[in-house]
Amino acid sequence: MWNRIRRTSGSLGARLVLVLVSLTLLGGCNYTFQAGAGLPSHVRSVAIVPFDNETSRFELTQEIHEVLLQELPQQFGVRTGSEEFAEAIVRGRIRNYSVDAPSYRQAPDGRGAEVLERQVSMTVEIEIIDRVNNMILWDNSNLSVRGEYLEASELEEDGRRLAIQRLLQNVVDGVQSNW
Repeated sequence: MWNRIRRTSGSLGARLVLVLVSLTLLGGCNYTFQAGAGLPSHVRSVAIVPFDNETSRFELTQEIHEVLLQELPQQFGVRTGSEEFAEAIVRGRIRNYSVDAPSYRQAPDGRGAEVLERQVSMTVEIEIIDRVNNMILWDNSNLSVRGEYLEASELEEDGRRLAIQRLLQNVVDGVQSNW
């Protein structure tokens, strides 16, 4: 009643040859997956120097330094090192910091304005230097980032943290786009 259907096309030998040819072609494509994508292969350690600060907000230096120190090595697959021995150095300057109110409405009593949202704006100058080849790997002399926070339920620190995370992401994206 039921007949077995016999496979007539595609022998085992033909499939084996196809797999071997595919592996040979892929092996010759010279694709590599390496830690530290975005930085040259000889950069295995990076020194992150606390940024100079031209603002009156002294806490910015430490907050930016801590985030970069914790996140950049992970993002690039390198370790931190001292300025003396690292293959690359990250340094910069905090040039501007401000808090603005981009979103507001008329106050309920009809007098003045009620702020709905505030925005932290920060401008930094940053460079990553290859100490081995004595060249600038990436730099941005006018990197501006913003962090928004709700006036009613959040603090300026929340906006500042968001701005610093955006700073980190801009650095990572910038370095990775160079290589």
